[in-house]
Amino acid sequence: MSGGGLVLARGLSDGDDRLISAEEPLAGLQLRCGGALPGLVAVPELLELVRKARGYGLKLARKFTAYDGNETVSAWAEIEPGQAGGGCAITLRNWRSVRPDQAGADLADARMIAVDRNVAEFTARLDGRQALLAIDAEAPDLAELLTAMRGGIGRPWTDFVTIEGNAHRQPLQWRLIDGAKVLVVGSPRHWRARLVPSGVPGDEPFGFELLLTADEALPVAAACEAPKERSAAVTGQGLVGRDLAPVLRQPVSRIIANAETIRTRMAGPLAEEYSNYAADIASAAQHLLALIEDMTDLEVVEAEDFVTAPDRIDLADVARRSAGILGVRSRERGVVIDAPRAGEHLFAVAEFRRVLQILLNLVGNAIRYAPANSQVWIRLEDGDGRARLIVADQGPGLSAEDQARVFEKFERLGRSGDGGSGLGLYISRKLARAMGGELSVERAPGQGARFILDLPAAADVPEAEASPPAS
Repeated sequence: MSGGGLVLARGLSDGDDRLISAEEPLAGLQLRCGGALPGLVAVPELLELVRKARGYGLKLARKFTAYDGNETVSAWAEIEPGQAGGGCAITLRNWRSVRPDQAGADLADARMIAVDRNVAEFTARLDGRQALLAIDAEAPDLAELLTAMRGGIGRPWTDFVTIEGNAHRQPLQWRLIDGAKVLVVGSPRHWRARLVPSGVPGDEPFGFELLLTADEALPVAAACEAPKERSAAVTGQGLVGRDLAPVLRQPVSRIIANAETIRTRMAGPLAEEYSNYAADIASAAQHLLALIEDMTDLEVVEAEDFVTAPDRIDLADVARRSAGILGVRSRERGVVIDAPRAGEHLFAVAEFRRVLQILLNLVGNAIRYAPANSQVWIRLEDGDGRARLIVADQGPGLSAEDQARVFEKFERLGRSGDGGSGLGLYISRKLARAMGGELSVERAPGQGARFILDLPAAADVPEAEASPPAS
Protein backbone atom coordinates (compact mmCIF):
# COMPACT_ATOMS: atom_id res chain seq x y z
CA MET A 1 0.00 0.00 0.00
CA SER A 2 1.88 3.07 -1.20
CA GLY A 3 0.69 6.60 -1.68
CA GLY A 4 1.11 8.84 -4.68
CA GLY A 5 3.15 12.01 -4.63
CA LEU A 6 6.73 12.88 -3.75
CA VAL A 7 8.01 11.88 -0.28
CA LEU A 8 8.75 15.14 1.53
CA ALA A 9 9.82 13.93 4.94
CA ARG A 10 10.35 10.78 6.99
CA GLY A 11 10.41 10.23 10.72
CA LEU A 12 10.46 7.55 13.41
CA SER A 13 8.44 7.20 16.61
CA ASP A 14 9.04 4.85 19.53
CA GLY A 15 6.71 2.64 21.56
CA ASP A 16 5.64 5.65 23.65
CA ASP A 17 4.64 7.66 20.53
CA ARG A 18 7.60 10.00 20.86
CA LEU A 19 9.08 11.41 17.68
CA ILE A 20 12.72 10.31 18.00
CA SER A 21 13.95 11.43 14.56
CA ALA A 22 12.50 13.51 11.75
CA GLU A 23 13.49 15.22 8.51
CA GLU A 24 12.39 18.70 7.50
CA PRO A 25 9.71 19.98 7.26
CA LEU A 26 8.31 17.48 9.82
CA ALA A 27 11.03 18.37 12.34
CA GLY A 28 10.25 22.10 12.08
CA LEU A 29 6.52 21.49 12.44
CA GLN A 30 7.13 19.41 15.56
CA LEU A 31 9.07 22.27 17.16
CA ARG A 32 6.68 25.05 16.03
CA CYS A 33 3.74 23.12 17.53
CA GLY A 34 5.45 23.17 20.96
CA GLY A 35 7.10 19.76 20.83
CA ALA A 36 10.71 18.67 21.10
CA LEU A 37 13.05 16.26 19.35
CA PRO A 38 12.93 13.69 20.74
CA GLY A 39 9.52 14.24 22.28
CA LEU A 40 5.85 13.22 22.13
CA VAL A 41 4.36 13.84 18.69
CA ALA A 42 3.10 17.41 19.02
CA VAL A 43 0.59 17.50 16.15
CA PRO A 44 -2.71 16.16 17.62
CA GLU A 45 -4.07 14.55 14.42
CA LEU A 46 -0.72 12.98 13.60
CA LEU A 47 -0.37 11.70 17.18
CA GLU A 48 -3.81 10.05 16.96
CA LEU A 49 -2.85 8.39 13.68
CA VAL A 50 0.46 7.10 15.13
CA ARG A 51 -1.30 5.71 18.21
CA LYS A 52 -3.93 3.89 16.11
CA ALA A 53 -1.36 2.38 13.75
CA ARG A 54 0.77 1.17 16.67
CA GLY A 55 -2.24 -0.12 18.64
CA TYR A 56 -3.86 -1.94 15.71
CA GLY A 57 -0.62 -3.14 14.21
CA LEU A 58 -1.81 -1.92 10.79
CA LYS A 59 -0.37 0.49 8.27
CA LEU A 60 -2.63 3.56 8.12
CA ALA A 61 -2.72 6.48 5.71
CA ARG A 62 -4.68 9.71 6.13
CA LYS A 63 -4.58 13.44 5.62
CA PHE A 64 -3.90 15.55 8.74
CA THR A 65 -3.93 19.29 9.42
CA ALA A 66 -2.11 21.41 11.99
CA TYR A 67 -1.72 25.10 12.90
CA ASP A 68 1.86 26.08 13.76
CA GLY A 69 1.10 29.65 14.93
CA ASN A 70 1.62 31.22 11.50
CA GLU A 71 0.20 28.87 8.91
CA THR A 72 -2.28 26.05 8.54
CA VAL A 73 -0.39 22.98 7.34
CA SER A 74 -1.88 19.90 5.70
CA ALA A 75 -0.13 16.75 4.47
CA TRP A 76 -0.73 13.10 3.64
CA ALA A 77 0.75 10.82 6.29
CA GLU A 78 1.54 7.11 5.99
CA ILE A 79 2.21 5.37 9.31
CA GLU A 80 3.73 1.88 9.32
CA PRO A 81 4.14 0.07 12.68
CA GLY A 82 6.65 -2.65 13.49
CA GLN A 83 9.83 -0.61 13.90
CA ALA A 84 12.45 -1.35 16.51
CA GLY A 85 11.18 -0.60 20.02
CA GLY A 86 7.53 -0.94 18.98
CA GLY A 87 7.45 2.37 17.15
CA CYS A 88 6.31 3.48 13.71
CA ALA A 89 7.83 4.76 10.47
CA ILE A 90 6.26 8.06 9.39
CA THR A 91 6.20 9.20 5.75
CA LEU A 92 4.76 12.57 4.67
CA ARG A 93 3.61 13.52 1.16
CA ASN A 94 1.69 16.38 -0.49
CA TRP A 95 2.63 19.10 1.99
CA ARG A 96 0.72 22.37 1.82
CA SER A 97 0.95 25.55 3.92
CA VAL A 98 -1.79 28.21 3.89
CA ARG A 99 -1.51 31.64 5.50
CA PRO A 100 -4.47 33.02 7.48
CA ASP A 101 -5.49 35.42 4.70
CA GLN A 102 -5.63 32.50 2.25
CA ALA A 103 -7.46 30.45 4.83
CA GLY A 104 -10.09 33.22 4.96
CA ALA A 105 -10.45 33.09 1.20
CA ASP A 106 -10.80 29.31 1.37
CA LEU A 107 -13.50 29.69 4.01
CA ALA A 108 -15.41 32.16 1.81
CA ASP A 109 -15.13 29.78 -1.13
CA ALA A 110 -16.36 26.91 1.05
CA ARG A 111 -19.40 29.01 1.99
CA MET A 112 -20.13 29.73 -1.67
CA ILE A 113 -19.89 26.03 -2.44
CA ALA A 114 -22.35 25.32 0.37
CA VAL A 115 -24.78 27.86 -1.13
CA ASP A 116 -24.41 26.33 -4.60
CA ARG A 117 -25.09 22.86 -3.19
CA ASN A 118 -28.32 24.11 -1.61
CA VAL A 119 -29.67 25.74 -4.78
CA ALA A 120 -28.28 23.30 -7.37
CA GLU A 121 -30.96 21.45 -9.33
CA PHE A 122 -28.45 18.96 -10.74
CA THR A 123 -25.54 17.19 -9.07
CA ALA A 124 -23.06 14.65 -10.39
CA ARG A 125 -19.92 12.92 -9.22
CA LEU A 126 -17.04 12.90 -11.74
CA ASP A 127 -13.69 11.16 -11.83
CA GLY A 128 -10.40 12.95 -12.48
CA ARG A 129 -11.09 13.02 -16.24
CA GLN A 130 -14.48 14.67 -15.63
CA ALA A 131 -16.21 11.43 -16.63
CA LEU A 132 -19.60 10.67 -15.09
CA LEU A 133 -19.84 8.33 -12.08
CA ALA A 134 -23.27 9.17 -10.62
CA ILE A 135 -26.00 11.72 -11.44
CA ASP A 136 -29.04 13.13 -9.66
CA ALA A 137 -31.59 15.73 -10.83
CA GLU A 138 -35.23 16.48 -10.12
CA ALA A 139 -36.08 19.48 -12.37
CA PRO A 140 -38.60 18.52 -15.10
CA ASP A 141 -36.63 20.34 -17.81
CA LEU A 142 -33.55 18.23 -17.03
CA ALA A 143 -35.29 14.91 -17.70
CA GLU A 144 -33.75 14.51 -21.16
CA LEU A 145 -30.26 15.34 -19.86
CA LEU A 146 -30.71 12.85 -17.01
CA THR A 147 -31.75 10.06 -19.40
CA ALA A 148 -28.80 10.67 -21.71
CA MET A 149 -26.24 10.92 -18.91
CA ARG A 150 -27.44 7.78 -17.14
CA GLY A 151 -26.90 5.96 -20.40
CA GLY A 152 -23.47 7.53 -20.75
CA ILE A 153 -21.77 6.70 -17.45
CA GLY A 154 -18.01 6.84 -18.05
CA ARG A 155 -18.18 9.64 -20.62
CA PRO A 156 -17.18 13.28 -19.96
CA TRP A 157 -20.13 15.35 -18.76
CA THR A 158 -19.27 18.01 -21.35
CA ASP A 159 -20.43 15.61 -24.08
CA PHE A 160 -24.02 16.23 -23.00
CA VAL A 161 -24.18 20.04 -22.75
CA THR A 162 -23.06 23.06 -24.74
CA ILE A 163 -20.60 25.44 -23.07
CA GLU A 164 -21.43 28.98 -24.14
CA GLY A 165 -18.74 30.74 -26.13
CA ASN A 166 -16.50 27.69 -26.37
CA ALA A 167 -15.61 25.61 -29.41
CA HIS A 168 -12.53 23.85 -28.03
CA ARG A 169 -12.17 20.11 -27.80
CA GLN A 170 -13.69 18.57 -24.69
CA PRO A 171 -13.09 17.96 -21.88
CA LEU A 172 -11.52 21.31 -21.03
CA GLN A 173 -9.16 21.93 -18.14
CA TRP A 174 -11.54 22.11 -15.19
CA ARG A 175 -10.59 25.65 -14.13
CA LEU A 176 -11.73 26.93 -17.53
CA ILE A 177 -15.18 25.38 -17.03
CA ASP A 178 -15.77 26.25 -13.38
CA GLY A 179 -18.38 29.02 -13.39
CA ALA A 180 -19.08 28.70 -17.13
CA LYS A 181 -22.57 29.11 -18.56
CA VAL A 182 -23.98 26.00 -20.21
CA LEU A 183 -26.98 25.19 -22.38
CA VAL A 184 -28.95 21.98 -21.78
CA VAL A 185 -31.04 20.28 -24.46
CA GLY A 186 -34.69 20.26 -23.39
CA SER A 187 -34.32 23.16 -20.94
CA PRO A 188 -35.30 26.76 -21.76
CA ARG A 189 -33.16 28.05 -18.91
CA HIS A 190 -29.52 29.15 -18.74
CA TRP A 191 -27.30 27.16 -16.38
CA ARG A 192 -24.05 27.78 -14.56
CA ALA A 193 -21.59 24.96 -13.86
CA ARG A 194 -19.66 24.68 -10.63
CA LEU A 195 -16.86 22.11 -10.34
CA VAL A 196 -15.74 21.31 -6.80
CA PRO A 197 -12.38 19.46 -6.94
CA SER A 198 -11.54 16.56 -4.64
CA GLY A 199 -8.00 15.95 -3.48
CA VAL A 200 -5.07 17.71 -1.88
CA PRO A 201 -5.03 21.44 -2.74
CA GLY A 202 -2.21 22.20 -5.11
CA ASP A 203 -2.28 18.71 -6.66
CA GLU A 204 -4.32 17.60 -9.66
CA PRO A 205 -7.85 16.66 -8.46
CA PHE A 206 -8.71 12.98 -8.36
CA GLY A 207 -12.40 13.76 -8.91
CA PHE A 208 -15.05 16.46 -8.92
CA GLU A 209 -18.51 17.30 -7.71
CA LEU A 210 -20.50 18.94 -10.53
CA LEU A 211 -23.28 21.36 -9.60
CA LEU A 212 -25.63 23.00 -12.14
CA THR A 213 -27.59 26.02 -10.96
CA ALA A 214 -30.09 27.91 -13.10
CA ASP A 215 -29.98 31.67 -13.65
CA GLU A 216 -33.77 31.76 -13.48
CA ALA A 217 -36.54 29.70 -11.96
CA LEU A 218 -38.45 27.21 -14.08
CA PRO A 219 -41.54 28.98 -15.46
CA VAL A 220 -44.68 28.01 -13.59
CA ALA A 221 -46.30 26.85 -16.82
CA ALA A 222 -43.40 24.49 -17.56
CA ALA A 223 -43.30 23.16 -14.01
CA CYS A 224 -47.03 22.67 -13.52
CA GLU A 225 -48.79 22.58 -16.87
CA ALA A 226 -46.40 20.19 -18.40
CA PRO A 227 -48.01 17.56 -20.49
CA LYS A 228 -49.43 14.62 -18.59
CA GLU A 229 -46.66 12.42 -19.92
CA ARG A 230 -43.94 14.70 -18.58
CA SER A 231 -45.55 14.89 -15.17
CA ALA A 232 -45.73 11.14 -15.06
CA ALA A 233 -42.23 10.64 -16.38
CA VAL A 234 -40.52 12.95 -13.94
CA THR A 235 -42.52 12.61 -10.74
CA GLY A 236 -44.29 9.30 -11.23
CA GLN A 237 -47.91 8.70 -10.30
CA GLY A 238 -47.60 5.83 -7.86
CA LEU A 239 -45.89 5.09 -4.59
CA VAL A 240 -42.44 4.54 -6.08
CA GLY A 241 -42.30 7.50 -8.45
CA ARG A 242 -44.09 9.97 -6.20
CA ASP A 243 -42.78 9.06 -2.75
CA LEU A 244 -39.91 6.58 -2.81
CA ALA A 245 -37.80 7.41 -5.89
CA PRO A 246 -37.07 11.06 -4.98
CA VAL A 247 -36.03 9.98 -1.48
CA LEU A 248 -33.89 7.03 -2.61
CA ARG A 249 -32.06 8.48 -5.62
CA GLN A 250 -29.75 10.83 -3.74
CA PRO A 251 -28.54 8.44 -1.01
CA VAL A 252 -28.03 5.61 -3.52
CA SER A 253 -26.14 7.98 -5.81
CA ARG A 254 -23.94 8.97 -2.88
CA ILE A 255 -23.25 5.31 -2.11
CA ILE A 256 -22.15 4.84 -5.73
CA ALA A 257 -19.98 7.95 -5.69
CA ASN A 258 -18.33 7.12 -2.36
CA ALA A 259 -17.76 3.50 -3.32
CA GLU A 260 -16.16 4.64 -6.59
CA THR A 261 -13.96 7.02 -4.62
CA ILE A 262 -12.76 4.10 -2.51
CA ARG A 263 -12.48 1.68 -5.45
CA THR A 264 -10.28 4.02 -7.48
CA ARG A 265 -8.20 4.94 -4.40
CA MET A 266 -9.06 8.61 -4.95
CA ALA A 267 -8.86 9.35 -1.24
CA GLY A 268 -5.54 7.60 -0.76
CA PRO A 269 -3.83 4.19 -0.80
CA LEU A 270 -5.91 1.11 -0.13
CA ALA A 271 -5.34 -2.64 -0.07
CA GLU A 272 -6.51 -4.47 -3.21
CA GLU A 273 -9.14 -6.56 -1.41
CA TYR A 274 -10.84 -3.45 0.00
CA SER A 275 -10.82 -1.84 -3.44
CA ASN A 276 -12.59 -4.95 -4.74
CA TYR A 277 -15.16 -4.75 -1.94
CA ALA A 278 -15.86 -1.14 -2.91
CA ALA A 279 -16.31 -2.20 -6.55
CA ASP A 280 -18.94 -4.74 -5.45
CA ILE A 281 -20.73 -2.07 -3.40
CA ALA A 282 -20.75 0.36 -6.34
CA SER A 283 -22.04 -2.32 -8.72
CA ALA A 284 -24.83 -3.37 -6.35
CA ALA A 285 -25.85 0.26 -5.79
CA GLN A 286 -25.92 0.91 -9.54
CA HIS A 287 -28.21 -2.07 -9.98
CA LEU A 288 -30.45 -0.72 -7.20
CA LEU A 289 -30.57 2.72 -8.81
CA ALA A 290 -31.45 1.16 -12.18
CA LEU A 291 -34.23 -0.82 -10.48
CA ILE A 292 -35.62 2.37 -8.91
CA GLU A 293 -35.70 4.02 -12.34
CA ASP A 294 -37.31 0.95 -13.91
CA MET A 295 -40.00 0.79 -11.22
CA THR A 296 -40.70 4.51 -11.67
CA ASP A 297 -41.01 4.09 -15.45
CA LEU A 298 -43.23 1.06 -14.90
CA GLU A 299 -45.70 3.14 -12.91
CA VAL A 300 -45.65 5.81 -15.58
CA VAL A 301 -46.34 3.58 -18.58
CA GLU A 302 -49.06 1.65 -16.75
CA ALA A 303 -50.92 4.81 -15.68
CA GLU A 304 -54.32 5.20 -17.37
CA ASP A 305 -53.58 8.80 -18.39
CA PHE A 306 -50.12 8.08 -19.83
CA VAL A 307 -49.50 9.88 -23.12
CA THR A 308 -46.44 10.88 -25.10
CA ALA A 309 -45.54 14.12 -26.88
CA PRO A 310 -45.00 13.11 -30.52
CA ASP A 311 -43.01 15.28 -32.91
CA ARG A 312 -41.10 14.86 -36.16
CA ILE A 313 -37.78 13.24 -35.30
CA ASP A 314 -34.90 11.75 -37.28
CA LEU A 315 -34.39 8.11 -36.27
CA ALA A 316 -30.89 8.14 -37.78
CA ASP A 317 -29.93 10.98 -35.45
CA VAL A 318 -31.35 9.13 -32.43
CA ALA A 319 -29.42 6.00 -33.46
CA ARG A 320 -26.13 7.89 -33.77
CA ARG A 321 -26.64 9.49 -30.37
CA SER A 322 -27.35 6.17 -28.68
CA ALA A 323 -24.20 4.71 -30.24
CA GLY A 324 -22.19 7.63 -28.90
CA ILE A 325 -23.66 7.38 -25.41
CA LEU A 326 -22.91 3.65 -25.20
CA GLY A 327 -19.53 3.88 -26.93
CA VAL A 328 -17.48 3.46 -23.76
CA ARG A 329 -19.44 0.40 -22.66
CA SER A 330 -19.16 -1.21 -26.09
CA ARG A 331 -15.39 -0.65 -26.24
CA GLU A 332 -14.97 -2.21 -22.81
CA ARG A 333 -16.77 -5.31 -24.13
CA GLY A 334 -14.88 -5.32 -27.42
CA VAL A 335 -18.14 -4.79 -29.34
CA VAL A 336 -18.36 -2.49 -32.37
CA ILE A 337 -21.60 -0.51 -32.85
CA ASP A 338 -22.36 -0.02 -36.55
CA ALA A 339 -24.75 2.97 -36.57
CA PRO A 340 -26.27 4.92 -39.49
CA ARG A 341 -23.74 7.12 -41.24
CA ALA A 342 -23.80 10.91 -41.22
CA GLY A 343 -26.13 12.00 -44.00
CA GLU A 344 -28.57 9.11 -43.49
CA HIS A 345 -32.07 10.16 -42.41
CA LEU A 346 -35.36 8.47 -41.62
CA PHE A 347 -38.14 10.62 -40.22
CA ALA A 348 -40.84 9.40 -37.86
CA VAL A 349 -43.62 10.82 -35.69
CA ALA A 350 -42.59 10.03 -32.12
CA GLU A 351 -41.16 11.55 -28.95
CA PHE A 352 -37.38 11.97 -29.19
CA ARG A 353 -36.66 11.26 -25.51
CA ARG A 354 -38.78 8.10 -25.44
CA VAL A 355 -37.25 6.72 -28.65
CA LEU A 356 -33.79 7.39 -27.20
CA GLN A 357 -34.81 5.55 -24.02
CA ILE A 358 -35.97 2.53 -26.04
CA LEU A 359 -32.84 2.49 -28.18
CA LEU A 360 -30.50 2.76 -25.19
CA ASN A 361 -32.22 -0.30 -23.74
CA LEU A 362 -32.02 -2.30 -26.99
CA VAL A 363 -28.41 -1.42 -27.80
CA GLY A 364 -27.36 -1.81 -24.14
CA ASN A 365 -28.85 -5.32 -24.07
CA ALA A 366 -27.16 -6.19 -27.35
CA ILE A 367 -23.78 -5.07 -25.99
CA ARG A 368 -24.31 -7.00 -22.76
CA TYR A 369 -25.09 -10.33 -24.42
CA ALA A 370 -23.10 -10.10 -27.66
CA PRO A 371 -19.84 -12.08 -27.82
CA ALA A 372 -16.57 -10.20 -27.39
CA ASN A 373 -15.11 -8.80 -30.61
CA SER A 374 -18.48 -8.90 -32.36
CA GLN A 375 -20.76 -6.26 -33.85
CA VAL A 376 -24.10 -4.66 -33.07
CA TRP A 377 -25.91 -3.14 -36.05
CA ILE A 378 -28.45 -0.32 -36.01
CA ARG A 379 -30.31 -0.21 -39.34
CA LEU A 380 -33.13 1.88 -40.82
CA GLU A 381 -36.02 0.73 -43.03
CA ASP A 382 -39.08 2.51 -44.40
CA GLY A 383 -42.17 1.58 -46.35
CA ASP A 384 -45.96 1.49 -46.21
CA GLY A 385 -46.07 4.66 -44.13
CA ARG A 386 -43.90 3.14 -41.39
CA ALA A 387 -40.37 3.94 -40.18
CA ARG A 388 -38.40 1.07 -38.70
CA LEU A 389 -35.27 1.06 -36.56
CA ILE A 390 -33.60 -2.36 -36.22
CA VAL A 391 -31.02 -3.42 -33.63
CA ALA A 392 -29.27 -6.71 -34.42
CA ASP A 393 -26.42 -8.52 -32.67
CA GLN A 394 -24.30 -11.64 -33.03
CA GLY A 395 -25.31 -13.13 -29.71
CA PRO A 396 -26.94 -16.52 -29.00
CA GLY A 397 -30.32 -15.41 -30.32
CA LEU A 398 -33.75 -16.35 -28.99
CA SER A 399 -35.84 -19.47 -29.39
CA ALA A 400 -39.47 -19.19 -30.49
CA GLU A 401 -40.51 -19.73 -26.87
CA ASP A 402 -38.16 -17.03 -25.60
CA GLN A 403 -39.35 -14.59 -28.28
CA ALA A 404 -42.88 -14.95 -26.93
CA ARG A 405 -41.75 -14.32 -23.34
CA VAL A 406 -39.03 -11.67 -23.68
CA PHE A 407 -41.43 -8.69 -23.44
CA GLU A 408 -43.23 -9.95 -20.34
CA LYS A 409 -42.95 -8.04 -17.08
CA PHE A 410 -39.97 -9.11 -14.90
CA GLU A 411 -38.95 -11.71 -17.51
CA ARG A 412 -35.20 -12.37 -17.53
CA LEU A 413 -35.20 -15.69 -19.42
CA GLY A 414 -33.46 -17.50 -16.60
CA ARG A 415 -30.53 -15.08 -16.40
CA SER A 416 -29.11 -14.23 -12.99
CA GLY A 417 -26.30 -12.07 -11.70
CA ASP A 418 -26.44 -9.42 -14.45
CA GLY A 419 -28.37 -6.91 -12.34
CA GLY A 420 -31.27 -6.61 -14.78
CA SER A 421 -34.81 -6.11 -13.50
CA GLY A 422 -36.61 -7.79 -16.39
CA LEU A 423 -38.55 -4.57 -17.02
CA GLY A 424 -36.56 -2.85 -19.77
CA LEU A 425 -38.15 -4.55 -22.77
CA TYR A 426 -41.62 -4.53 -21.19
CA ILE A 427 -41.38 -0.76 -20.66
CA SER A 428 -39.87 -0.23 -24.12
CA ARG A 429 -42.79 -2.01 -25.81
CA LYS A 430 -45.28 0.01 -23.75
CA LEU A 431 -43.55 3.22 -24.89
CA ALA A 432 -43.51 2.11 -28.52
CA ARG A 433 -47.23 1.33 -28.47
CA ALA A 434 -48.01 4.63 -26.73
CA MET A 435 -46.40 6.38 -29.72
CA GLY A 436 -48.53 4.43 -32.20
CA GLY A 437 -45.76 1.93 -32.89
CA GLU A 438 -44.64 -1.57 -32.02
CA LEU A 439 -41.55 -3.33 -30.70
CA SER A 440 -40.93 -6.92 -31.80
CA VAL A 441 -38.11 -9.47 -32.07
CA GLU A 442 -36.98 -11.98 -34.68
CA ARG A 443 -34.24 -14.58 -35.28
CA ALA A 444 -33.49 -18.14 -34.29
CA PRO A 445 -30.91 -19.44 -31.79
CA GLY A 446 -27.33 -19.12 -32.98
CA GLN A 447 -28.12 -16.27 -35.37
CA GLY A 448 -28.34 -13.36 -32.94
CA ALA A 449 -31.37 -11.30 -31.98
CA ARG A 450 -33.08 -8.71 -34.19
CA PHE A 451 -35.28 -6.17 -32.37
CA ILE A 452 -37.51 -3.98 -34.55
CA LEU A 453 -38.95 -0.63 -33.44
CA ASP A 454 -41.80 0.26 -35.83
CA LEU A 455 -43.15 3.84 -35.77
CA PRO A 456 -45.41 6.04 -37.93
CA ALA A 457 -43.37 7.61 -40.73
CA ALA A 458 -43.16 11.38 -41.21
CA ALA A 459 -42.49 13.41 -44.33
CA ASP A 460 -38.85 14.37 -44.87
CA VAL A 461 -37.96 17.65 -43.19
CA PRO A 462 -34.66 19.50 -42.76
CA GLU A 463 -32.45 17.76 -40.22
CA ALA A 464 -32.32 20.82 -37.93
CA GLU A 465 -36.11 20.58 -37.51
CA ALA A 466 -36.24 16.85 -36.99
CA SER A 467 -34.37 16.29 -33.73
CA PRO A 468 -33.06 18.36 -30.81
CA PRO A 469 -29.73 20.08 -31.51
CA ALA A 470 -26.58 18.17 -30.64
CA SER A 471 -25.51 18.70 -27.06
